[in-house]
Order: sequence, then structure tokens, then C-alpha cells
Amino acid sequence: MIKPVEISELEEKAGNIYEAVVVAAKRARQLNDETKMEYNQRVEPLMAKDEEEEGTVSKDKFNISVDFEKRTKPTTLALDELLNNDVKFRERNEDDSSGEDEK
Repeated sequence: MIKPVEISELEEKAGNIYEAVVVAAKRARQLNDETKMEYNQRVEPLMAKDEEEEGTVSKDKFNISVDFEKRTKPTTLALDELLNNDVKFRERNEDDSSGEDEK
């Protein structure tokens, strides 16, 4: 289900809509990377078993996949964090070469 977000709320959080979208996108990428790492850590022990049993999908691996599919999507989490002031970010200066957002 799609939850609409008021543009004016996003503008209030970041100064303008474009900055808000960039901050939310970068945070969503961070969350997605964390989820990928967690998934790989949970599936890695099962990969050795799957190599032995070619052509079949492990029930444990399937259950892990279903668990991750039921989770809230990273973009939704990132927007919620931005709207709840849970994301701290700073504007990048021309002299600054580091990223814009941090958690």
C-alpha cells in the first residue's frame, strides 16, 4: 500500500524538496545495504548445503527470503526517519568531500 507524503512536510525537514529526496534516497541505500549484509549472513551457512543438493531450494533459505520480503521497504523506512527527525544530515560544502547524511 502506498502512503502519500505531503511535499510541504519534506520541504520543512530539509530546506527544499530536492535535498529531502537526496537525503531519503541515501538513507534508503544505507538501510538496503544493511539488509543485504544481514541476509547474506543468514543464508551463507545454507549455501554449502544447497551446493550439495543441486536443483532444490532449501526450506530454510525460502523461509529467510519470505521473512525479508515481509519487512518494510528501505525507502519507506528512510522517509519515516526523515519525517520523524531521526536522520541527521549536513549540507556538503564545496571544500568538503564527505557524504551528506549520517545516521
